[in-house]
Amino acid sequence: MTERAAPFFCPYCGEEDLFPNAEAGHGGWECAACNRAFRLSFVGLLARGLDRRDDGGAVT
Repeated sequence: MTERAAPFFCPYCGEEDLFPNAEAGHGGWECAACNRAFRLSFVGLLARGLDRRDDGGAVT
């Protein structure tokens, strides 16, 4: 897959005025509102799945 995931808002100021940052590499974005650069990255899959209790723990 060659498309990049686009963020909906800046994680620092919440504005939506974002554009790709080629210098930061894959997943790099810049916010025109607060002049910050950030990167989106995939961390991994959770082994426990999506079923959770109210306290955030995994269902056993």
